[in-house]
Amino acid sequence: MGPVQYIILVVWALSTIALIALVLMHSGKGTGVSDMIASSLYNSNAATGVMERNLDRLTVILAGVFTLCVVLCMFFFPQGIVGI
Repeated sequence: MGPVQYIILVVWALSTIALIALVLMHSGKGTGVSDMIASSLYNSNAATGVMERNLDRLTVILAGVFTLCVVLCMFFFPQGIVGI
């Protein structure tokens, strides 16, 4: 494996972990336990809207990075990584 392939795999792994964390940081939309926790963490409605919007943007950007890494892996690992 070359250095470009290692870089792609590292970026893919980091974007996966960050994407999972960002998705879990989103507040729940229902009236369950997640809504009770989220309402205790955020007191101001105006600040929550701005934070939620920025969190949405960051999640979409990281989802794009993740998707790009998957597509690049299709080209750089056409046979898989069985023969390492």
